[in-house]
Amino acid sequence: DFLLRVPAANPDSGNTTESSESEDEADPAGPVNPHDPDEPAVPSSPRMNLPVAATPLFCSTIGMLSRSPFKSVTAPVATSGAALRSSQGDEGDGETCSICFEPWTTSGEHRLATLRCGHLFGYTCIDRWVKGQGQGAKCPQCNKKAKRSDIVLLYARKLRALDNTEQEDMKRSLEQEQSMRRNAELESAQCRLQLQVMTDECGKLRKQIQELKTLMVQPGCRPSKNSGASLSGLSQRQDSTQGGHYVFSKAVLVSQAGGCRVLSYCEPLSCLLASHPSPHTTLVPGYGVKKVSTVNFKACQYVPIHVKQIRGLAFNRQADSLLLSAALDNTIKLTSLMTNTVVQTYNTGKPVWSCCWCLDNNNYVYAGLSNGSVLVYDTRDTSTHVQELQPLRSRCPVASLSYVPRASSSSFPCGGLIAGSLEGGCFWEQLDGTTYRPHILPLETGGCTDIQVEPESRHCLVTYRPGRSNPSLRCVLMELNRTLQQDAAQEPSCSCYPVQTFSAGSSCKVLTKNAVFRSPAGEGSTLVCAGDESTNSTMVWDAGSGSLIQKLPADLPVLDICPFEVNQGSYLASLTEKMLKIYKWE
Repeated sequence: DFLLRVPAANPDSGNTTESSESEDEADPAGPVNPHDPDEPAVPSSPRMNLPVAATPLFCSTIGMLSRSPFKSVTAPVATSGAALRSSQGDEGDGETCSICFEPWTTSGEHRLATLRCGHLFGYTCIDRWVKGQGQGAKCPQCNKKAKRSDIVLLYARKLRALDNTEQEDMKRSLEQEQSMRRNAELESAQCRLQLQVMTDECGKLRKQIQELKTLMVQPGCRPSKNSGASLSGLSQRQDSTQGGHYVFSKAVLVSQAGGCRVLSYCEPLSCLLASHPSPHTTLVPGYGVKKVSTVNFKACQYVPIHVKQIRGLAFNRQADSLLLSAALDNTIKLTSLMTNTVVQTYNTGKPVWSCCWCLDNNNYVYAGLSNGSVLVYDTRDTSTHVQELQPLRSRCPVASLSYVPRASSSSFPCGGLIAGSLEGGCFWEQLDGTTYRPHILPLETGGCTDIQVEPESRHCLVTYRPGRSNPSLRCVLMELNRTLQQDAAQEPSCSCYPVQTFSAGSSCKVLTKNAVFRSPAGEGSTLVCAGDESTNSTMVWDAGSGSLIQKLPADLPVLDICPFEVNQGSYLASLTEKMLKIYKWE
């Protein structure tokens, strides 16, 4: 009983022997005397608590205790301390110093501190640690170099790390799935385009086989010169539909001083219209259009329209020879080419960069302004615009406007307006009348110079100027699609996906206009034409295969391209600052 009341040794003195002050603390439920369990505990006496030195009696007694059942008195103490530290490590993670395993405080000497590596410690502990290691001090946890100036005090009551491993894994898997989905949609769009081309070719072959069968079943039909001529003509027709190329036909001087900008074709009058400054600036100042007849390919007449440079020309589907023009003089005008007079003028208040007609309702026209807005005008209302479509992102000038007509049997049945600016594109879906719903197109931010639409195939051609990531001019053919939402209450979303990419030269100093249209070689195939400033030529690609068909040379950079048909012949016109070059498909 006397030996059990010996005070515990000081941990700082180096003695690691642990003992309890009383038998009640050591084993409160057990007896004192292991030989007589029923004997009550003897009360302690203050006189018995004497300091014990390292005497033989004390050493022998310690040896007896090590062999006696009392050796289990100190075991629970050590075990409980380890368990306490383990429980604190599990439950108090982020609350204790990793050096002394004591909780850090919000103030005082043991307040929360960190090193440059980000591990947390008590200030006194990490300061003593770094000071003790000297110049080669390292972090106790990651062994990165540390010094006293790296110690930073943190002001936090409690720190707990949220386990977001599953969330990050889900994000990575979602990104992978989205990337795979985009690749699958791209492959699907390319396959649909190739399937469309092959289906059209199959239809043509079936038609030719039917013609051959009809020719063979005719009475009295036998091999002769005429039948041989028919078969040879049919084979020649088949070869001509499978391939062809453009041949230079005529070059027309439009403006001796230069300044030509945009080009358009008037089908009722069979003439091309090229914008340029007035040839007689003193008598008739301003800008207008030059008529070029497609019968003899000769410039015939100049029509003055605007005061400043013309940026857009467009015709409607009514074949009424009514020209819509947009210029930098803050106006759009309707000009009758039958009388060569301006019949209607609308003041927009801002410079106009582009214009187009509504192909679903010829009473509406659109004007793209320099502040990014699109004004909707009703030709029956001569006062002002009926609606303004505000830009959703930046206020860059609307460089191009193209209308997509409605189609009932297409995967993209929506009708609306595609507005392209330097920062991207937006599809304004026309719901009814003057109600529009915007859809941001997933285009590259910055560098978009032009967007053209092929109405039948529902493809759009997006042109990007050279940049740091892509040093060449790129024309990306995209397919418009309509995606249903998971929630039936939400409206379907309209978007586009790239199908083919065509690369041109490394120079693009002027905002040029390109073209995407049906190939004269046969139904189903599509051609893409773009001007190349580096070589002063017009490049023609096959949209189905992505291969370059030919390069049409020019003297100056090509600014605008316009395909047209006259007398059952297919032509292509390219406009430079001075000249108009015309090519025929053969």
